[in-house]
Amino acid sequence: MEFYRRSSNNTKSIGILAGSFNPPTVAHLELARAAKARVDEILCVVPRAFPHKEYFGATLRERMEMLDSVGLPGPYSIAATEQGLFIDIARASRPHYDSETKLYFVCGRDAAERILNWDYGEPGAVHRMMREFELLVAARDGRLRPPGEFQDQIHELVIQGEHDEVSSSEVRVRIARGEPWEHLVPESIVERVREIYS
Repeated sequence: MEFYRRSSNNTKSIGILAGSFNPPTVAHLELARAAKARVDEILCVVPRAFPHKEYFGATLRERMEMLDSVGLPGPYSIAATEQGLFIDIARASRPHYDSETKLYFVCGRDAAERILNWDYGEPGAVHRMMREFELLVAARDGRLRPPGEFQDQIHELVIQGEHDEVSSSEVRVRIARGEPWEHLVPESIVERVREIYS
């Protein structure tokens, strides 16, 4: 894990918000704000590669610079990792924090369902993974109904506003079509997004 920005705070719990942030949106910011009420520090992670999507658009450096400008609730850190699966990110994060620090991944219902249903290629992988971190899950096109065996590791995250239609890809599509998009990204990065994606 390579840190772009590292908080010096000694934390007992970390909320990891992983994504392509291509670009960061108001939904990303609201997830971070909601999670901050539950954890000591927010760690935004930009994987260099994802198992389910390709990178294009802003460079890795530009994404991290935009993240650092959106007004994340402090203390917060921003880092890049080589891989995009939550288990890989958790294991890359662990050496940088105290062994007692609790790790929570912050995500929407759709991402949580991918994590729980992904074919990891080995029996029991999800159960072992959920011993290494927990999930803070916001409603997105519906609420997650956690499987009974994970009731203690999956927590509902209440976010302000309606963000079901907000996504980085929607921002890019609207820019390409010449449609209004500015309301989908934090005001502090509107001009930067226009410069990079227009």
